[in-house]
Amino acid sequence: MKDKILITGATGFVGSHLLQMALTQDRKVICPVRNKNAASDVQAPIIDSIGRNTDWQAHLPQVHTVIHCAARVHVMNDTETDPLAAFREVNLYGTLRLAEQAAAAGVSQFIYLSSVKVNGEMTEAEQAFTENDKPQASDPYGISKQEAEAALIELGQRTGMTITIIRPPLVYGKGVAANFLSLLIWVKKQIPLPLGSIHNQRSFVFVKNLCDFILHCVQNPRAFNQVFLISDGKDMSTTELLQEAAKALNVRSRLLPFPAGLIRLAANLIGKKNIADRLCQSLRVDSSKARTHMQWNPPYSVQQGLSESAASLISTNNK
Repeated sequence: MKDKILITGATGFVGSHLLQMALTQDRKVICPVRNKNAASDVQAPIIDSIGRNTDWQAHLPQVHTVIHCAARVHVMNDTETDPLAAFREVNLYGTLRLAEQAAAAGVSQFIYLSSVKVNGEMTEAEQAFTENDKPQASDPYGISKQEAEAALIELGQRTGMTITIIRPPLVYGKGVAANFLSLLIWVKKQIPLPLGSIHNQRSFVFVKNLCDFILHCVQNPRAFNQVFLISDGKDMSTTELLQEAAKALNVRSRLLPFPAGLIRLAANLIGKKNIADRLCQSLRVDSSKARTHMQWNPPYSVQQGLSESAASLISTNNK
């Protein structure tokens, strides 16, 4: 009897939270990892780097659902000579290799953690991406995710293995890194920031809300052969996000009211256009399908998510 969930990327940001939540729900889990850093009470066989030649067969016989979180993640300044080829090796060919072997082993469901970047990089402030929008990925990471989605859908149609695709926007929570962590650190240090007049709208998802939704999809017929955009359900401007982060960190918000156009101009002059775009542009998702079709609601509020992120940052800095 197939009774296990296979989770890839279990030592990463989302994967580690997903593993812990699955264990609290008493689910049987296997987590192939490249380094023996997974929880000691979990079956965690060692695998080689994920790519077109990775052999997953030994880990699949008792698995009914694969949740594929592992990926080559987006980075601001990629040093690869051919970034698209590097992303495709892991995110396209590595994903397809796992899915093909899963289907051959009789796995019934493949849940793929994709990205809102498949939809695009920005929306107008009053608009939001939906699952029905034509994909328009533009950077190597987004393109590799878009191609992987298309390959999975084709494989599902060919083999009968059901495919569930989940596209989150920016994910935050305990252990978050990159730009979101930098913003929290700046706020905690009460560094004056010229971000007091940003009137964009962005969607976010707390990592525990994302993991709750992923597990809600496991062996749920409503999730079979579906694509979902997921968020906390509360969109915020960059200014509002930083104000809420200051409250969670219990510090004074020190935001200066600089016009967004001036911020963009300054960022362009110093070669930081990408950062300015993320701070000033809107990127909203309509996650109503996840709520209505899946009969699901986020169990955590934005304030709870930011408070947990802040507590983690304070705890780390006080060690």
